[in-house]
Amino acid sequence: MEQLDLSSTARSTKLDQYSRDELVKRYEVMRDEIDRLVKENYELRQIQMSDEQLRLLTDEQLEALREAMYGASSERYKKPEPKPKEKVPTKPRVKRPSERYPNVPVREVHITIDPAPDCKVCERQMSDSGMTEDSEQLTVIPKKYEIVRTKRSIYRCQCQSCMTTAPVPPRIVDGSTYSDEMILDVVLSKYCDLIPIERYVQMASRSGLMDLPPNSLIDLTHKYAFFVKEVYRMIRSGVLQSRVMHADETPHRMLEGSEKKSWYLWGFSTQTHCYLEVHDTRSGDVASDILINSMCEMLVTDVFSGYGKATRIANIERQKMNKVLIKNPNCNAHARRYFFKVRNHYKESHFYLDHYHEIYLLNKESKGKPPDEVLKLREQMRPRYEAMKLQALQELPRYPKGNQFAKGLSYFFDNYPGLTMFLNDAEVPIDNNAQERLLRSHVVGRKTWYGTHSEQGAETAAILFSIVETCKLNGVNPREYFADLTEAILNRQKAFTPLQWKDNKQARYTSFSPPS
Repeated sequence: MEQLDLSSTARSTKLDQYSRDELVKRYEVMRDEIDRLVKENYELRQIQMSDEQLRLLTDEQLEALREAMYGASSERYKKPEPKPKEKVPTKPRVKRPSERYPNVPVREVHITIDPAPDCKVCERQMSDSGMTEDSEQLTVIPKKYEIVRTKRSIYRCQCQSCMTTAPVPPRIVDGSTYSDEMILDVVLSKYCDLIPIERYVQMASRSGLMDLPPNSLIDLTHKYAFFVKEVYRMIRSGVLQSRVMHADETPHRMLEGSEKKSWYLWGFSTQTHCYLEVHDTRSGDVASDILINSMCEMLVTDVFSGYGKATRIANIERQKMNKVLIKNPNCNAHARRYFFKVRNHYKESHFYLDHYHEIYLLNKESKGKPPDEVLKLREQMRPRYEAMKLQALQELPRYPKGNQFAKGLSYFFDNYPGLTMFLNDAEVPIDNNAQERLLRSHVVGRKTWYGTHSEQGAETAAILFSIVETCKLNGVNPREYFADLTEAILNRQKAFTPLQWKDNKQARYTSFSPPS
């Protein structure tokens, strides 16, 4: 991908024309003006503030103003290239892989029919004619590229009236010049190892495979996503059947193919399943569609208003169906993060960080224990939450609205019921970090391939990331799982999720008894 030359970027501001003394004078005028405006604002609101609180709020606003005026900004410029004249495309002859990549070794696979087939006319057994019907597919053997030339024997009869060719083995993409192994390697390199297709092409060229077309590889990912879409539906069903569900969302950029550029990747997960969807909205309607028909009773999220709306809509419908209403445990990691960010400027934040440190130690100790023991350990957390609530109630009036530390206090105090809901339910986790980790691959990936070029690409990302992240949740090697899944689908067997594959593998292992 073409990179911009940042060294040519001009970076200057209108302030360059002023001397140091003039800048200092303007800064003082600006500060006095902000002080006056802040005082008038709070007088109008009839809020009484001390000079120290006013100075604190003013300093924060000045810091934001400095960042806006003097912070780094990008002024990249790329000269637009003239649009080339449209040419009538001519369809070139498709070259065989051996013609396109003459330096890649060729391995032949001879397919025969044993025993030889009978003639469809005279019903006598045919004999090998010596002729073959040849086809080639590009394959990969652990980063050693070679071309597989498949020869399918053609059988003839002595009556000269019938010929039969050995059947074509089932493949992911019929007629493709890329083998199934190659398709799996491309898919997992991107969606498991987070290697962009362009970088995959560069890596292949360093192995001697030159001029590999990126667009054709991207198309392979779309076709494979359709190939395994049934597993995607099964994962969704697994999420809907869970009592406790996690939810989170992250921005997804649509580079082209849609009027809207800002899309969102929505994630819904349990301890064993991860289901992702891409939508062009952040509306809570996305989550409500999932929740209405689910078995969810506890939806673990942050305090984004969209989840509150989704829960309200879902509960109205669930009440009509006599289902249990959904509750919203909130994420303690978000509450703790507010205090952690201001720990260097507000010593008061250490009180909350110390309590959260002890709470998370107890939470770590409770992992893997039965529910009754988990609740006993969580009961030891309750006094610490009550102490933080009391402290927050006492400290809130001391800080002006909008202050960074005050935001942390308000977040904790306002969401206290949701933050402590996990204390009474052993299945509910302390935070939503598990779901955030499942979105990390997408977040890292969008920094390298920037986004998707079509709605089909967004759907492909949702399908393949869902399956890969579900593999990780269950401690399953994606490359082993995808290889077995592909073989099963090609053999017309029932598809299976990573959890089912893991359980089946463990069952085979435990049922094996070595000979005495």
